Amino acid sequence: MTFRAALTSLAGLTVPGVAHNYDLAALPDDLSRAQLPALLVLPLVPPATRLQPPPAEGFHTLAFSSGPRTVTCTVTHLLLVAPAAAGHGLRSHLPALVDLTDAYLAALAADVTLGGALLEPARVRLQTGTYPYGHADYHAVAFQHTWLIQL
Repeated sequence: MTFRAALTSLAGLTVPGVAHNYDLAALPDDLSRAQLPALLVLPLVPPATRLQPPPAEGFHTLAFSSGPRTVTCTVTHLLLVAPAAAGHGLRSHLPALVDLTDAYLAALAADVTLGGALLEPARVRLQTGTYPYGHADYHAVAFQHTWLIQL
């Protein structure tokens, strides 16, 4: 599998309650409220996250030279729940944020290798907070995936 194929598989993850799931080629410049909640596939770690990616292992092979060549990748699946300026602040969006986090984790648990795109189950760390996207800040959850992909 390629890195791009794994990203496309992530974009295809169906999460109940999420209005839109955007792949790389379809990432909008800005989002309207009608597009929320939304999941964005980002092959990077957004600067607003407090999570730091683990050190990349780069290319490596098994002990045998004919073993599979693998790469470890860090990808962020950003769940934007609501504009930070909407409602009565974070307090009004916390129930939806928690429920969507549970729905996301359940959807991922049902397909931990993203349809076979990953060699091992995805390792995921999450961080809730306020994240900028486009021209607004959003109450959101950053799901930081660490993948092992065979080249």
